[in-house]
Amino acid sequence: NSQAAAAGENEEYTKIYPSAAETAEKEGFKAIATLFRNIAKVEVEHEKRYLKLAKNIEKNQVFKRPTVVRWKCRNCGYVHEGTEPPEKCPSCLHPKAYFEIKEGNY
Repeated sequence: NSQAAAAGENEEYTKIYPSAAETAEKEGFKAIATLFRNIAKVEVEHEKRYLKLAKNIEKNQVFKRPTVVRWKCRNCGYVHEGTEPPEKCPSCLHPKAYFEIKEGNY
């Protein structure tokens, strides 16, 4: 489940990668230590994503939103506007599970 996944990501950025970075540093591998520290930063973002997903699951908002949003099919890119994605993509016929809220960061 997403809560367990978030806990795993937390352990990675609070314990596993910092420990690996410390070991690499002690053994003279500064570049590797930096790499492990940077990977730990990525794990923080993974934890945030899993926690947000868990919240959406609890609120029954993974495939249903209170306002109209743009849903994108991850298979073909078809975009649907509505509070829910269609049961299947009208373009490629993949199921609703292939839809996600369309990014708008460009």
